[in-house]
Amino acid sequence: MILFVMNISCKAQQMVQVPMDAYKLKTNEQQFINKPLKDLLKEIKPEIRLVSGTVDYPPFFSFRFISREELIKRPLGGNILGIYVYVKEPLDWNFDKRPKDTAYKWTKEDLEKYGNLTVERIKVIGKE
Repeated sequence: MILFVMNISCKAQQMVQVPMDAYKLKTNEQQFINKPLKDLLKEIKPEIRLVSGTVDYPPFFSFRFISREELIKRPLGGNILGIYVYVKEPLDWNFDKRPKDTAYKWTKEDLEKYGNLTVERIKVIGKE
């Protein structure tokens, strides 16, 4: 008897396939609460092209799918899609100490430094 074993890799599709899917993060917020930030970020397929951190209370990250240059060109008060992820721990984010070439980008180093912060709340705004 010959036995054939097929190993089919079944990787689950990421929740956010295109930017407008970001609202699925809010809809499924309970899935991410009290979990590491890196778990939420794994669910985002489109490239995060702009990030900022707010160290005030409550601390949070703002993620966008457009670059800083594109953001500057948009009209003030525009309806730009943004994902705000509030974390439990204090945020050690100092824009002035970030490398100039990656100051506004989410990097592998950021993931290592902030990936284990605990998600407390998710807010999504905008349309594009």
